[in-house]
Amino acid sequence: MKYHSPVLLKECIQGLQIQEGGTYVDVTYGGGGHSAAILEKLGNGKLYVFDQDPDAAHNEIKDERLIFIKANFRHLKRFMKFYNAIPVNGILADLGVSSHQFDVPDRGFSTRFEAPLDMRMDKSGKLSAREVINDYTEENLKKVFIQYGEIHNAQKLAHALCTARETEEIITVEQLKKASASCLPKGKENQYYAQMFQAIRIEVNDELEALKDLISQSAEVLGKEGRLLVISYHSLEDRIAKNFFTKGNFEGEREKDFFGIQADIPFKQLSKKPLVVTPEELKINPRSRSAKLRIAEKN
Repeated sequence: MKYHSPVLLKECIQGLQIQEGGTYVDVTYGGGGHSAAILEKLGNGKLYVFDQDPDAAHNEIKDERLIFIKANFRHLKRFMKFYNAIPVNGILADLGVSSHQFDVPDRGFSTRFEAPLDMRMDKSGKLSAREVINDYTEENLKKVFIQYGEIHNAQKLAHALCTARETEEIITVEQLKKASASCLPKGKENQYYAQMFQAIRIEVNDELEALKDLISQSAEVLGKEGRLLVISYHSLEDRIAKNFFTKGNFEGEREKDFFGIQADIPFKQLSKKPLVVTPEELKINPRSRSAKLRIAEKN
């Protein structure tokens, strides 16, 4: 099954500084593109891969060095302890939705297809987009659209959806688009839909809290000078990684103890600005346009 071209592949492999015989983790396995490249340089090491999407299991690379873990990456530490694999040398996280997930209509991730409202990364998850749209209060919907979509008229959008669902339950992508039509800024309809779908998807999958769990646990799982690489696709994800790498917390404030001594920062960010895709890569994979790669080393 074809997923997508691995984003920033060369930069990731260089950033991981793969050691033969080392232990590495790809917490967003997907189609296995990054993992396959890691294995090429791994020698007799081990590669642990996480993916909560059952479709990813069909892409499992047949290699005895690879251990597939069907779980959300927020459980990184628990599984690494289970496999007695701590410390690890490097961790890679390629966040967001894979091209495969966007291109399968019945997953409900894309605005391009008529489909049931779903958006669950893990199909066994209890909360879907349908519940968010139909069961959340107007105030809670507004918060979701502000916090996770940075939508400027979130109050108007939340009200429009709540009004529409009084007539009939909103259960498909087309119904959602129709219910929100009055809120669309002229000439920026697709961008607005993208922000709205992003907000709902993040809420359904608790993506930002899961990312915080991953980064916090990475600081405990990595050995000294181990590398953590995070590829993000929107400012909310990138800000979380940047704040923790530079300040040691997710709020972006340097913490001091009772005596005014600054707290230790677990990571050292290796470049002030994130790496972005080259024009050549953008031609091959237009969906990589917003990708940003941050690389940090464990202190």
